[in-house]
Order: sequence, then structure tokens, then C-alpha cells
Amino acid sequence: HTIISIAIGQGEVLATPLQIANLAALIANRGYYIRPHVVHSIGGMPLDSMYRNHQPSGISRENWEYIVAGMAGAVTGGTCRAANFAPGEIEVCGKTGTAENPHGKDHSAFIGFAPRSKPRIAVSVYVENGGFGAQFGVPIGRVMMEYYLRDGKLSGSGEAIASSMEHRSISYLNDI
Repeated sequence: HTIISIAIGQGEVLATPLQIANLAALIANRGYYIRPHVVHSIGGMPLDSMYRNHQPSGISRENWEYIVAGMAGAVTGGTCRAANFAPGEIEVCGKTGTAENPHGKDHSAFIGFAPRSKPRIAVSVYVENGGFGAQFGVPIGRVMMEYYLRDGKLSGSGEAIASSMEHRSISYLNDI
């Protein structure tokens, strides 16, 4: 029973948003990540090499491409469509999630990275009581990626999404 629950995303897997963002980075980099850290140096001394070196997954790059393709498809035609940019702009890869909550409305989750071919940012969004991943997680993640990739600027559509998220309220009761 445990294996089935984990396979459909309802098992006993506990992960922090930082760990999930690191998973998105692992996928974006097609098989390696760099350990999360907060500082680049202390008093001019370089950061320990364990925070600078690639940490390999041991899975070949070719296998990661299948996951990347699936995440790109989720953005172009699946539950992550709200992360889409205009054709020819930033190509985003993503995955939504909905964490069931027995005490009220479900939690909204999204992980993503961009651009697809030369990733520069990986994000993890988790909104308690936000409902399905597409309701809050995806639009917030899209705005985060655009803001970073455009050096602190948002397009008109990015501004509209940010404004919409800012003015939406989350009901803590299960109103589905």
C-alpha cells in the first residue's frame, strides 16, 4: 500500500521547499546540482569546495531529457499553462502539485525552471490552502522566474499576474 501511495504522490515523503527547488535544479541541469548555500565567501576566503562543485546524480543526461520534455509539455499543454510566455520568449518547464489537506482546502505546489535549454533559475512554490497547483503555485512561480530572468522587471502580462495574485484571497475552508 505504501508504494502505491508514494507513486501517486500521496505517500509519506517529507521535503522542504528548498529540497524541492534543488530537485528542480537537478532536473534543469540534467543530472547534477550544487549544494544550496547562502554566502559566496567569508572575509575573502573562498567557499568550501563542497558548495562549489557539481553533485552528480549518477543518472545519464539522456534520461533527464525525458523528464525535461514532460515538464515542458506540462507548461505548453498541461496543468502549468499559466507559466507560459509568448511564443519565442522564455521556455519554461514545470510540474504542479496538490497536497491534500484533511483540515481544509488543499495546498498548491509548483516547481519549475527556465529557460529550458540553458536554465538560469529553478523555483519551488508552496501555498498553504491554495487549492490546486495551477491556482496559486504556477502563476506565482511564473512571476518569480520572469522577475529574475528580466533583471527585476516584469512584462505587462507578468504585472497583471502579480497584481492578480496580490489581490486574491485564500479561503481556509474547503470551498471546492
